Parts: sequence; structure tokens; C-alpha cells
Amino acid sequence: MKPSSLAITLSIALAFAVPASGADAPSQLEARRLSDAFAAVAEKVSPSVVQIEVSVRDQNAQVARWYKNAPNAETAVQRGMGSGVVFNADGAILTNNHVVEDALSIGVRLRDGRILPARLLGRDPATDLAVVRIEAKNRVPAKFADSDSARVGEWVVAIGSPFGLGYTVTTGVVSAKGRGGVGINAVEDYLQTDASINPGNSGGPLVNLDGQVLGINTMIVGRGQGIGFAVPSNLARRTADQLVKAGRVQRAWIGVGIQDVTPEIAPELKVDAAAGALVNSVAADGPGAKALLRPGDIVAAVDGKRVRDAQELIRELLAHDVGQMVMLEVIRGGKRYSTKAELAARPEAPLSPVPAQQEAPPSQGLGIAVRDLSPDQSVQMGLPPRPFAVVGQVMPGSAGDRAGLRAGDVIIEVDGVNEPSSAQVTFAGQDGHMLLRVRRRDAAFYAAVRR
Repeated sequence: MKPSSLAITLSIALAFAVPASGADAPSQLEARRLSDAFAAVAEKVSPSVVQIEVSVRDQNAQVARWYKNAPNAETAVQRGMGSGVVFNADGAILTNNHVVEDALSIGVRLRDGRILPARLLGRDPATDLAVVRIEAKNRVPAKFADSDSARVGEWVVAIGSPFGLGYTVTTGVVSAKGRGGVGINAVEDYLQTDASINPGNSGGPLVNLDGQVLGINTMIVGRGQGIGFAVPSNLARRTADQLVKAGRVQRAWIGVGIQDVTPEIAPELKVDAAAGALVNSVAADGPGAKALLRPGDIVAAVDGKRVRDAQELIRELLAHDVGQMVMLEVIRGGKRYSTKAELAARPEAPLSPVPAQQEAPPSQGLGIAVRDLSPDQSVQMGLPPRPFAVVGQVMPGSAGDRAGLRAGDVIIEVDGVNEPSSAQVTFAGQDGHMLLRVRRRDAAFYAAVRR
């Protein structure tokens, strides 16, 4: 006998009613369990998450407008921030290429507040990934999940430093898999998420409720739109391992141009629109040419695994090593046949070293140059008409840079001495450390400079 609608209504009402005894309702218990799961993920993964701090050339050179004839004003720097995740115990950290590609110096802020200098091991603009390393052993590496097993709709947690706010946790779901065609990077195969991702989250992990990294957050579509993208963990980890080993990435390639079989093209070829990837060109002497592929062929499977479009074919090829032999299933003229292809390395333009990898001039002392303002210059900056000491240059990556000093900062106190001259500041730093009180525009703050 089927239950009546009244019985169904009563059963639903009873299920969500608060028990008279004061015990939690089922919905409250479920909410608490989910809340506990989020908290457990944050606690588990946060030790592996770091904040990436970089100094980059300040194209505006604001120093020039603060006082005239500023020495080396063209060397003024500004700061940028991103996130990263430790993926091995030797201090290798995975982040985004766009976080570090213009960096004069790279620092890593750990959860305990320490800032350690980092060395760039390699970068891959095609996937927007990069690896840096800090000299700190026994770091806690994050565990990576199999992103191929990610399910659309499953809960995920993003951890990073949006707008410099370290160790911020946001939640959402996997909104889609295999997103491509965004037009930002050469290799696009993204997880889409509605977990809140903002500037500064770049390079941070997107993790599942098991506390395993599903992807590396890389970009957003607008702000507050609920559309963010992450490089899947399988692709990210494969790229990271190559960057650690060789400093560059070799990607498998079959030497053909491909596109989707659209609903308009499919009837003309007498195939289904999800039949595979349509070959539109073949590189001379490439793996595809040697495998006798030709324009108009449809690659339907790689090593027995079906591919439905160009994006899936690229994904399957990228999961293989250069030099590996693969079996391709091909549709030609309505008939299927198999052919073998030996994967070659995809042609890549050589990368020029980023500023942080170029030979830098030796940093003297604490890496700051100090001069005295004239009384007129002091007045122009809203100070009493006295010769205050001002920072004229900060060497990228130096102790002064790590302390957050910038060209144009006015030093109003050094080691307890008020309104010091530049000579007094220089003398105070001769022992390798000093405590400054600095004025920047209308605000004052303390900075500890230590070699």
C-alpha cells in the first residue's frame, strides 16, 4: 500500500523537528559533521601551505615625486603576493608561474611567521606552474589526490592568501572538469570551482574532504562571480616533478593539429559529435606523419581509452612520457583501424631567465642606501624642516627588502635614537641588525632589519 501524501508530510516534519529532549535534529547533526570535516581539512593541510612574497620592479618609480634627484630611483621595487603548497620534505613548493615570473627576489612566509629566501627551480608558462625551493628540511608535504577521480559536485576547500590575508579557508564544490578554451595558457585542462578564489590565492591548493590536493588554484573569471579554475593535481604533480628534476618540462606530442567534431561537422563525416578529435593538420616528419595519420582522420582512443574531443586527446597524451609508444584508434572514412605512434617532445620556445635567476650585484651590508633630506624636501613631505634620513634604494632580496623597506621611507628612529641622520643609520647597521621606526606617507611602523 502506498503511503498517503499526509503521511509523507508528517514523516518529513517529524524528521526535521527539534526533539523535545533537546537532542540535535538530524539536519543539525549533518551540518555539524560537515563543519567538522571542513575544520579537519584546514588543520591537516594548512602546515603545507605557504605565502609567496616577491619584489618586482616598480614601473612607476614613485620615489621621484617625493624628493628630487633621487639616486637610483629606477631601482625602486614594489611587492606582490601569492600562495604555494609544499609537495616534498626537501622544501620544494609548487606555485603559479605568474606569481614569480617578474620577481627580482622571492621569499616564502611560513605559518610561524618566518620569511625564508627561495630559489626558483623552474617554471612552465604553458600550465602557469612554477617550483621554488627553500632551505628548510623536514617540511610537511601535502598529499595529492587523483584528479581524474574528482566528481562534479563534491565539496572542496581552497586555502591561500587572498589579498595577503594568510591561511584563508574558503569552501565550495567542483563545478566542472576538463575546462579548456579559456584562452589564457597554452595547456588548459582545468577544474572549475565556486570556492571563493581572489588575487593572492594563486598557487594555493584546492583540496578534497580527505585533505588531499585536487588542484592548484590559478585564476578567476571576474571577482565574486563564483568561477575559479585550478590545474588538476595529476597534471600539476607531473609538471612539478619534471621542474624539480630538470628545471623544464617536456610534453608528449604526436605532431598533429586537432579540433572538436562539432554537431555541424559530424553529419558530413558520418560520425557522432563525440566520436573523438578531428585531425586538421599533420606536421612533416612528426610522430603522426610516421603513424600515417592524415587530415580528416578522427582519433577515437589512446591505448584503448576513449577520447570524445580534442581536449580529452590532449589530456591523455599529456599523461604519457616522451618516447613512449601509444596505440591510437583512428576513424577514417567510416572505418576504424589502429596505428602506433612514438610520442615526441612538443616543441617549446626556450624560456629566458626571470630577474630572480639572473646574476644580481652583491648586496652590501643590509642592502639599503640612506641619504639625508634637505630641510625643504622634509617640508615638502610634511615633516619638520630638518635633515631626516630617507631610504634611497633597497637591494632586492636583501635584509632591508625582507624587512619591507621601500625607497622613499623616512627613518624617524633607529635603535631608540630619534630623528637620526643617514650617518647614524649607517653606523647602527654595522653590527648586522637594527630596529627602525619608519614613516611612509601618513603612517608609521617599526621594521627589524637583520642580516
